[in-house]
Amino acid sequence: MFIHPIEKTGVLMQKKITVVGAGNVGATTAQLIAERNLADVVLIDIMDGIPKGKALDIQQACPLWNSLSIITGTNNYDDSSGSDIVVITAGLPRKAGMRRGDLLRANADIILGVSEDIKKTSQDAIIIVVTNPMDVMTYLTQKITGFPHKRVVGMGGVLDTSRMRTFIALELDVPVEDVRALVLGGHGDLMIPLSRVTSVKGKPILSIMPESKITEIIERTKNGGAEIVGLLKTWSAYCAPAASIVEMIETILGIKKEFLPCSAYLDGEYGVQGIYLGVPVELSVQGVDRIIEFDITGDEKKAFLNSAKRVHELITEMKIE
Repeated sequence: MFIHPIEKTGVLMQKKITVVGAGNVGATTAQLIAERNLADVVLIDIMDGIPKGKALDIQQACPLWNSLSIITGTNNYDDSSGSDIVVITAGLPRKAGMRRGDLLRANADIILGVSEDIKKTSQDAIIIVVTNPMDVMTYLTQKITGFPHKRVVGMGGVLDTSRMRTFIALELDVPVEDVRALVLGGHGDLMIPLSRVTSVKGKPILSIMPESKITEIIERTKNGGAEIVGLLKTWSAYCAPAASIVEMIETILGIKKEFLPCSAYLDGEYGVQGIYLGVPVELSVQGVDRIIEFDITGDEKKAFLNSAKRVHELITEMKIE
């Protein structure tokens, strides 16, 4: 059984992870953390009874997973005090036909309140932002908390890359572990899948798949969330987003050693200044240790800058300084 202890005042203790939002994404994230025995979990929501009920359900499954995680459901941020990692999933989900930008104002109001509470209770935490539009909400979270940029990071690129790998593996009927891909830029329809560096069993995707099919897969990847919303009607995706969050958590805790595409604050990297956007990063218990900058083509740079422009426009629309 693997436990991640940290030393506090001479006592070995579990890591503490708070998940804000007890909807499908938040509850599934809490479940995966507990199932893998990564940390104690605090599940917070404004709905009376919901976080407590879901936490109790997950807690009762822990003996079957041989997990020592303690799961707490609450409406009170004081219970999250001193968290090592805070995951923000709270917000309104997308509905059929809704763009991520449509969520801007409603979710910004939610993020404002959540960020103020985190600032009061978990001043040393790393924050993972999931709420859409994710790159803008990550920017807003950092502004409100005042945390160092490296300790506030957005999830989107991990999910987008996983979707692209999935679609390629299904198309070619190969194990998904044989597929390598990378997505840059904003989350969702602002993403920039790099077919140039995508490979299957080490072979460039461009050498084994027609460009027309690659284009189809890229478009399906960009609309991966909308496709699921269209099928579920009143729900949005939650299993893959939760797994993406946990992938980041395991990397932060040092269980996995790999770079991940995440929404990180850019200070000149890739020619972009002062916003959050999806790039490959190295994560650790300090947050974003390093942004990995590599050469991109002229067309890729143009698409990346267009993605950055759209994120900046949304920030300006919110009048965030």
